[in-house]
Amino acid sequence: MFRRKSLGCRPTPVDPAKVASQAFRTPLQRSDNENREDGSSAPKRSKTDLGFRPTIIEPERICTQFRSPMPKLNNDDEDGGGKRKRRKLIRIERPFDTERIDVTDPMRSKLADKFSSQFITTSLSEHETILQKLLSKPFVIPIPGYNLSGRALGMGRSSMRVALFDPYGEGAVVLFTPPPMTHEEEMKMKDKKLVHVVVDPCLSKVLRPHQVEGVKFMYNCVNGRNIENYRGCIMADEMGLGKTLQCITLMWTLLRQSPDCKPTISKAIIVCPSSLVKNWDKEIHKWLGDRVHGLPVDTSTGGKDEITSTLRSFMLDTRVRAASPILIISYETFRNYSDVINSAPIGLCICDEGHRLKNNENLTYKALSGLKCDKRILISGTPIQNDLLEYYSLVNFVNPGLLGTASEFKKKYENAILKGRDGAATDADVQRGNERTKEMIGLVEKCIIRRTSTLLTKYLPVKYEHIICCRNTPLQDALYHKLIEIEKETRAFEKQKSDSGKATASALSFITLLKKLCNHPSLVYEEVQNRENKFHATTSLFKDPFNPKRLDPSLSGKMKVLDYLLAITRKKTDDRWVLISNYTQTMDQFIELCKLRGYGYVRLDGSMTPKQRQKVVEEFNKPDSGIYCFLLSSKAGGCGLNLIGANRLVMFDPDWNPANDDQAMARVWRDGQKKHCFIYRLLATGSIEEKMFQRQTHKKALSSCIVDAGEDVARHFSSDQLKELFKLESNVFSDTHDKLKCKRCIKGVESIDPPDDADCSSDLAHWFHSQATSRKIADNILRAVYDCGTISFIFHQKSHKVEAKRQEADKKDAGSAEENEGSDKKEKETSKPEKKVI
Repeated sequence: MFRRKSLGCRPTPVDPAKVASQAFRTPLQRSDNENREDGSSAPKRSKTDLGFRPTIIEPERICTQFRSPMPKLNNDDEDGGGKRKRRKLIRIERPFDTERIDVTDPMRSKLADKFSSQFITTSLSEHETILQKLLSKPFVIPIPGYNLSGRALGMGRSSMRVALFDPYGEGAVVLFTPPPMTHEEEMKMKDKKLVHVVVDPCLSKVLRPHQVEGVKFMYNCVNGRNIENYRGCIMADEMGLGKTLQCITLMWTLLRQSPDCKPTISKAIIVCPSSLVKNWDKEIHKWLGDRVHGLPVDTSTGGKDEITSTLRSFMLDTRVRAASPILIISYETFRNYSDVINSAPIGLCICDEGHRLKNNENLTYKALSGLKCDKRILISGTPIQNDLLEYYSLVNFVNPGLLGTASEFKKKYENAILKGRDGAATDADVQRGNERTKEMIGLVEKCIIRRTSTLLTKYLPVKYEHIICCRNTPLQDALYHKLIEIEKETRAFEKQKSDSGKATASALSFITLLKKLCNHPSLVYEEVQNRENKFHATTSLFKDPFNPKRLDPSLSGKMKVLDYLLAITRKKTDDRWVLISNYTQTMDQFIELCKLRGYGYVRLDGSMTPKQRQKVVEEFNKPDSGIYCFLLSSKAGGCGLNLIGANRLVMFDPDWNPANDDQAMARVWRDGQKKHCFIYRLLATGSIEEKMFQRQTHKKALSSCIVDAGEDVARHFSSDQLKELFKLESNVFSDTHDKLKCKRCIKGVESIDPPDDADCSSDLAHWFHSQATSRKIADNILRAVYDCGTISFIFHQKSHKVEAKRQEADKKDAGSAEENEGSDKKEKETSKPEKKVI
């Protein structure tokens, strides 16, 4: 037995002659010859049998002293390691280990050739080669989202700076191109060389041309290239143009790249309405997959302590590439926890539905203004909703100080522009207003990008928009006149008490009462009964027995038109409807109408949770759902919903803010819509609803002048005309048309067509007018309803030109009632695939 103690002893001398005689023999050959007692020669072995096998080395054959790799164990003293257990030393001896073997030895070459010939196979057959190519699979990276761009384990970073993605690849979207340099300049730059900034190919392949332009514009803004020392931007594209995708592309690029070969930002925050928090999280996952994860925070996240802990952890995370670098939070939650969020800097802030910041005096605006972030993106399809001061607030949020203070802006720009936009303005006022408008546009056009929905005409079917004036019923007219008389008496009485000139609570309640009356008389019945002192004379106008809980569509002009539209569409087409109102009481009447006619329906209003809303929308969008009407509250579902399961929409009552109506009416004409869309806006003729619509037109004209930089925007209404709310214009076909002073209509008949390039976004004077005839109305369903006699006037226009075949088909359909089957149903039948002959 070989013990550890012997390792320190001097080795036994070895005979050199003996070693030389055994130099070219394997251990197996030596043992065979030496161990045979009779001295006979060993049997011959095959030349390929090398006979490798382990042998135990005796102590006397070890030629060098064993040294432990641990210095403390190299102690020759017996006491130093006496307590350790001694073990055997077993060594695997390799053949030819006594001397270096010459690789040119003839015997070795022959053995190698014969040995290798046993393992080398012939080339594959053609059949096997083809099968291997078919069955072989490409290598797939097992780590989700990893693209080999990170640092390799155990390897140093390459000294050469390169872009994250190929800037010269097919379809590459390059946001930054380094300036050209000579070879000598590149050598001097070394580690400071700038590289291309290229959009991730997973996003660039889905971006449309106008979206690429939008991403480039925002990238230049947030990096201070458009306006020196200002890094904010307003994304003001109209609905349906993909503002969300553009902002996600910008945010992902900044989180990963910069010209300096490192991320531009480490964290981003998205502030949006509470109903869109989950939607933003889904959109990020939809476009980026597992490459990055958002952190949605709202009231459902948990209690106050849990939300505070989550936000504090996010703000304290200073890693360059955090696990969840995107915080998604609602406006209300941000306001409540602004002290935590504003405690540390943020790389990028995106505010969706940014028109919520139109008032620079509210708490939400002040909380967001305290954010330590200079790169700010504000998303709003309607940056001007009511007045220019709101527009100033949005611009001042993204680029503080660009337009001066609020008082300076009002004195220099707002007063002059509004005075020049008045219908009764003098030539001098108009000229001065135009000068101030151009000056302001020159300042803000470098930080705001605006594209209209006309770009969608390349990707969406035709949209037909109609503004329908409906005659009131005799009961509605009688109630309207009585309420106006009472309002005059009340206003005169309150004027003696107060000279402030501001709208009183009673005036606002009268406005609400008149708006409800235009929808249906039963909506004001209970209020009339509860105010016996003021409305005693109006109670007699309701004929006994009158049941307000039982819907009678014939008592309202607008409800009659809606009833006709639904019935004719149900009979002649397979189209479906979205019915929108600002009042839950009106939505209750929609339900009664659906029950009365046997229509399937679903309802979405403010009482539903986001999860319930999403479930209702998904159910309605199924083609075989059997749901005919989707009842939608304008306040609850005007933003973010995709209702492409329907292609016909009714806006039953107007809002003071035109942006709210535009948002609500954009629910069906969106990406994914395959059928032609028909939008109907119902207004009670000569009533307060037409006054509200005129105000909307005035505000949209101001927006077109400032935001869209329209050079020839007509001034139709004076400020005095817009103040005449409490007046019923009797014996008119359309009070709005009369105030337009239309020069294309003669005695109610349109004699001159609008310009060829006019569309739904054009000025109202460039829409088609139909008063005495429905000949030019493209919608077959509306032509049938027009003949019922309730409609007094129609403005109508289309989103873009219709194909020649479509126009010919519409002319043929006008010939007979039987052929008025609905354009979409006919298109569906004619678009069936033809059978292929094989």
